[in-house]
Amino acid sequence: SSVKFRPNLLTFCPAPAQSAEIHTGAMFNKQTGFQSLMKDGGKHFSGVDETLIKNIEACKNLAQITKTSLGPYGMNKLIVNHLGQHFVTSDTNTMLTEMEVMHPAAKLIVMACKAQRQECGDATNLVVSFGGELLMRAEELLKEGIHAVDVLKGYELARNKTLEFIEPLKVWTCKDMRSTAELEKCVKTCIASKQLGFEAPLATLVAQACVQVMPSNPSKFDVDSVRVTKVQGGNPDSSFVVEGMAIARGPSGVETCKEKAKVAVYASGIESQSTETKGTVLLESAEQLQNYTKGEEQRMDEFIKSIKDAGVDVVISGGSISEIAGHFLNKYKIMVLKIVSKFELKRVCRTVGATSIIRTGPPLPEELGYVESIKVEEYASQKLTILKTRDAKIATIVLRSASPNVLDELERAVDNAVNVVRCVAKDPHFLPGAGATEIELAHQLQQFGATVPGLDQYAVLKFAEALEVVPKILAENSGHNHTDAITLLYSEHQQGKKNIGIDVEGGSIVLDAAENGILDHAESKKWAIRFALDAVLTVLHVDQIIMAKQAGGPGAPQGGGGGRDAD
Repeated sequence: SSVKFRPNLLTFCPAPAQSAEIHTGAMFNKQTGFQSLMKDGGKHFSGVDETLIKNIEACKNLAQITKTSLGPYGMNKLIVNHLGQHFVTSDTNTMLTEMEVMHPAAKLIVMACKAQRQECGDATNLVVSFGGELLMRAEELLKEGIHAVDVLKGYELARNKTLEFIEPLKVWTCKDMRSTAELEKCVKTCIASKQLGFEAPLATLVAQACVQVMPSNPSKFDVDSVRVTKVQGGNPDSSFVVEGMAIARGPSGVETCKEKAKVAVYASGIESQSTETKGTVLLESAEQLQNYTKGEEQRMDEFIKSIKDAGVDVVISGGSISEIAGHFLNKYKIMVLKIVSKFELKRVCRTVGATSIIRTGPPLPEELGYVESIKVEEYASQKLTILKTRDAKIATIVLRSASPNVLDELERAVDNAVNVVRCVAKDPHFLPGAGATEIELAHQLQQFGATVPGLDQYAVLKFAEALEVVPKILAENSGHNHTDAITLLYSEHQQGKKNIGIDVEGGSIVLDAAENGILDHAESKKWAIRFALDAVLTVLHVDQIIMAKQAGGPGAPQGGGGGRDAD
């Protein structure tokens, strides 16, 4: 029977029973537990086996990749990134950046590596290899039934004692930051780990460049003051240092050499300015057309003449140079150089002491810079414009080699070395290298671990074992039996020979690292241990992984490829 309501009153119609069931089903779906809280497609992992062990496994795999690249005889990796670029490198930071690691736990190790890179610029491989080794030892303890909290406590205690034990191991201090010989000694080990055989000439180049730009207060040394220009052809021994800048391109005009010249830098290019609004010019005769172009030529002639009248012999442009401007620059015998990169233009301004001009008009006297000489030289059919100044605030190392891949590796080695100089300017202390410091720290930690009460003791001893990873890998990569090498090192260190490390070149297994000039920067080593342990503790603190459904986007193209550029 139907129910009648009075008009203009709100009527209530009960929803069908079927609709109520659908609504309830959406709220209380068939999934139970944590999964019922999430959207379809979300993932949730919990428990030691599902989270901790899987996270440790991912970090171990990452460390396994970088381990083989540690030391002078480390292997290279051939990486093809998402853009199809090829990298042949043993540099850990480059490897991890181009690999684009996606696993959330492994990303923590990658972030620790990047933090080490920003802080010290060196010892990035130590962070990843040591972090992976710590997690591998932690996995052994977890499988034996020791709780993750006990592992965390033991590792933190071991880290604090390790940083204490490092202090007495310092063997050398750089006393004079303006001494080329001392700076060579500082960077030689760092370069040898990347470019064994070229460490002597490259260390000399880096030391010369750094001494040239060293400020009165060495702690304010700026790594951006030492630039690298790569010229393909020749060999690394023919590399050299320029007091100023070396730009890998020739001039845009006919002038190729100027001495003691004033320099004007135009950031916006040298061409006739176009109006902001569009206009139409109606030309009714050939005479009007000739007069129109003559007016443009006359204005450009006046502009270039005003630059010449200001005493300028060199013009550097950050934008395009019109043909008519090029004609008048050649007419007034002004050398013109085009630099497309705004960062490079900024460095040129620093080098010559000029102010970048963004208007079309004659430069003011205070906006001009000065060069002792600017000339074009040719190396292996590559034109190089060399700017030399009196008080060089920038030095450039011109690297020569046969192939682009070798040049890139040389550049990375130089970059690491310059970062070491920056660290030495703040803390000049060095430790013995070649794995000597790590094995001595392991030896002292094992003695300390025997006195630690409770379950923490196991973690402290595992931390000491993890420190053996550096001499172990150095021995393996140089062809020695790592078991024999570690045993021999322990026997030497028990006799009080704290500087004994792995001999990667000679016939014997061990050598005195301090006597052979194999030195590691102390503060960089400390930061590496801190960053590695911070990442490890973060991984061990995780007991659940919750992954929301990935946001939708355009599908990947058929046949793979795409990557970030497909979005």
